[in-house]
Amino acid sequence: MASIPLPTPARPLRIGTRASPLAMAQAHMAAAALIAAHDLDPAALAIVPMTATGDRIQDRALAEVGGKALWTRELDAALDAGTIDIAVHSLKDVETIRDARFALGAMLPRADPRDRLVVREGTVAATVADLPQGARLGTSSPRRAAQIRRLRPDVDAVLLRGNVATRLAKLAAGDADATLLAAAGLERLGMHDVGTVQDIATLLPAASQGAIGIECRSDDAATRGLIVVVDHEPTHRAVAAERAFLAALGGDCRSPVAAHARFEADGTLRLDAEIYSEDGADHAIGHTLVGADGAVAALAARLLAEAPETVRRLFAP
Repeated sequence: MASIPLPTPARPLRIGTRASPLAMAQAHMAAAALIAAHDLDPAALAIVPMTATGDRIQDRALAEVGGKALWTRELDAALDAGTIDIAVHSLKDVETIRDARFALGAMLPRADPRDRLVVREGTVAATVADLPQGARLGTSSPRRAAQIRRLRPDVDAVLLRGNVATRLAKLAAGDADATLLAAAGLERLGMHDVGTVQDIATLLPAASQGAIGIECRSDDAATRGLIVVVDHEPTHRAVAAERAFLAALGGDCRSPVAAHARFEADGTLRLDAEIYSEDGADHAIGHTLVGADGAVAALAARLLAEAPETVRRLFAP
């Protein structure tokens, strides 16, 4: 087998990323993994930040302005044009069905997939159940909004968008009394003491939450060979199952859905999933062991068959 041509300072590997602080932290994590795996000179890697359309639009729900493609559009164009060699993504923000021009060659080890509840000064609550009557919880996630409305119909789910710092600033300014943020993102930003981790059985996470993906061009065999070395196979298997569930549902960024795959003590991979109506009043829940052919698609079909029309209409037939 031919050896992989390694990047050099004269021809560095260009790593594309969104310019937000969290995305930059994740790009540096990917760079560090590649440096360690291939014993590279750090100068052989160059991080190329760019502002995504989704970062510029913060006053409307994502579903209203183009969906998850707003997080990937600029990186996709740069990757396709060859101005970057790889793109680093928060996989939760990446479309379920990707353009065949791009290959998801690696995933880094997954961080904590759970949500944290963050409350503004003056609000005392460690869990959603603790929130004051009529509290306003800010989120832009249909999943979180539906879960909150199901758990606490009295809580008002209001739109809260922006990067982590922006959302925390809006929370402090009184735009909401509380919000839910991904534990993984807070950890990667060094915000270890911000918020309280929520029970995964109460707030099942979004598919891919906590996972970082590295993409390259499908026809770039050399780069694919370079990045596959840092692929974390257990994470890849679990996240692939979650994304396969989304694909089988036919959901989009408007569809409230939670999916989380985890390895049991005996090594089997279990997928837990929930789908909701927009107001959270109706839902369907189930699980399957991933391994048997068609098990994930069968779970999606079963939940759609069991769900009320208020839920089914949010997913493609």
